[in-house]
Amino acid sequence: MAIRYPKRISRRGLLVTAVTVAGAVLAPVAVQAATADTVHTADGKQDPVRALERAAHPLRATEPGGSTADLRALSAMIGNAKVVGLGEATHGSHEFFTMKERVFRHLVEEKGFTTFALELSWSAGLQIDDYLQTGEGGDARSVAKQTFADSPWDREEFVSLIEWMRDYNRHHPDRPVHFMGDDIGAPSLNDAFFGRVTGYVQKNHPEALPRLNELYTGLRPIDNVFAYLGKPLAERRQLAAKAQQALELVSSRKGSGGDAFDWAEQNARSIAQTAKFLTIDPNDPKSLPDFELFRDEVMAQNVAWWRQHTGDKILVSAQNNHVGYVSDNPELYSKTQGSFLRDTMGKDYLPIGFTFNQGSFLSKDAALGGDWKKFTVGAAEPGRNEHTLDQVGYQDFYLDVRKAPAAARAWLNVARPTLNIGTQFPEKPRDTAIAQSFDVLIHLHEVREANKLKP
Repeated sequence: MAIRYPKRISRRGLLVTAVTVAGAVLAPVAVQAATADTVHTADGKQDPVRALERAAHPLRATEPGGSTADLRALSAMIGNAKVVGLGEATHGSHEFFTMKERVFRHLVEEKGFTTFALELSWSAGLQIDDYLQTGEGGDARSVAKQTFADSPWDREEFVSLIEWMRDYNRHHPDRPVHFMGDDIGAPSLNDAFFGRVTGYVQKNHPEALPRLNELYTGLRPIDNVFAYLGKPLAERRQLAAKAQQALELVSSRKGSGGDAFDWAEQNARSIAQTAKFLTIDPNDPKSLPDFELFRDEVMAQNVAWWRQHTGDKILVSAQNNHVGYVSDNPELYSKTQGSFLRDTMGKDYLPIGFTFNQGSFLSKDAALGGDWKKFTVGAAEPGRNEHTLDQVGYQDFYLDVRKAPAAARAWLNVARPTLNIGTQFPEKPRDTAIAQSFDVLIHLHEVREANKLKP
């Protein structure tokens, strides 16, 4: 995307403010109530935009490939972080997806990152990773169709990411990159995935296999999560209890341990986590916050497990509400994946958020079921965070709030409406104090819907 050069004409006459990056510190900072778009600086002026412009770094492109000189400052901001969360303000905009590939490539080549983690089921992530390591199972497009079906990532941009990762592994067999799914929200647990658990038990503890198969009866496989949710709640709860017993059966066979056991146990744990999550009652809205809390905790646990068992540096891709320290909807998301990761990793975790001023994206009319389709929004209205961000003199830019001038920090700590779209639209902007959620923010002037997967 082309850059808009700094605007230096008559700033003083504009009633504008700016915010950009978010830099949540480990100790909570009080959030102010929004009363105006302007903040008084120490010298009495009301122009945080100027302060933000001094700290902002322009993005020369959002497409992967080519020079990454404009990302050098981002590398410095990331520093020694071992896990970087990279959000998205919509689940289906081209520029968010391509920037993820661009940033991941840069982190792989310049900072030693080796795993891309996505808000996708654990089982699907392993299937993609098998392809990345072996090249077996078809090509990037067929693997994407199998693992991303009916998801917002069933798009050309993620085929491009998988193709690049597979090509990288061909040329770097001594230091391969990996793909992981850390989620349980919309899984498909096929027979092959269950076989990762039963196969280990059959080989190493055959006496336990009949009991394990008994426990998985009725649960194996889960080919369609929506059809599974059609089962009576009592039946789903019973199956979840059996999945937990299966995990305990596997865990009790640790013996001498070893890598094979660790992976078998984690796969059994994923089955148990999924079955528990799928005891959700879609008809009981009051139960949703507890299940979303469980989901974010599991996502963080899976990332931490991968980090502990592989030693990889990880880029975690998810919606802003998951990677940030604080959600814009605390009633539904009382604690985020990013908050759990901060608890366990401290400064080794760094979240990056996205905002955009205008454009199109993919979402659905209903959160459960329905098709992903294009929606469009116009420029952000005055009073919203994005409106002020878009006054900064660069079309696309990023900024580290932790090193921003005081006027910018003050503005960033004020909660204002911000558009953050998930699986359902229309969605109203919700109050967000950016500095409470992110250490770094990337702002894009305009986005468009992600590209439909080709046949």
